Amino acid sequence: MRTLVFATANPGKIREAQEILGAGFKLVTPAEMGIVEDIPETGNTLQENSLQKAEYIYDRCGCDCFADDTGLEVDLLDGAPGVHTARYGGNGRDFNANMDKLLREMQRREEEIAAGAQGASRTAARTARFRTSVTLILDGRKYFFDGIMEGTIARAKAGCGGFGYDPVFQPEGKGGLTAAEITEEEKNAISHRGKALRAMAAFLQEYTQ
Repeated sequence: MRTLVFATANPGKIREAQEILGAGFKLVTPAEMGIVEDIPETGNTLQENSLQKAEYIYDRCGCDCFADDTGLEVDLLDGAPGVHTARYGGNGRDFNANMDKLLREMQRREEEIAAGAQGASRTAARTARFRTSVTLILDGRKYFFDGIMEGTIARAKAGCGGFGYDPVFQPEGKGGLTAAEITEEEKNAISHRGKALRAMAAFLQEYTQ
């Protein structure tokens, strides 16, 4: 069994990654390695942030590790919140505050478009996507994996499953249900992070043979 440090304290992410990677890998958190401080995320892109987090772990413990960074890109908001997704509503990573701000900003932008405001977004579509970038450091080498999940933003929160923005994100092909209304298995099968992690898992299986 190979041990990987996953640069997160989010139990939902850890559970999802462990299910995808399978029994051949044991995931540990930075806290279990004695790294309890906040890991810097000062990059301008998702890949820069995931690389920064993975390097932070590797530089301190020298262990095989990986990190992800995810952004929600909303067409109505010209790609925002993007790299600021986790702290969109403030620095506390409060996803209810994030979702509330997102819905307010989208409603404001729709009103601007309806009023024909100068400089308003060119699209009134509520289409959006989650994009994940994963950086793996394995035996000192860096590898990158990406995943995208397309969908739309609901007008109100719905569902009690998942985490993050799941209650307002309606994945394509799920009949208008939010990611918080479908099962964890359904979400993992189509999610941005799931796609990136499955690509990483396929690479690891080949690498460790």
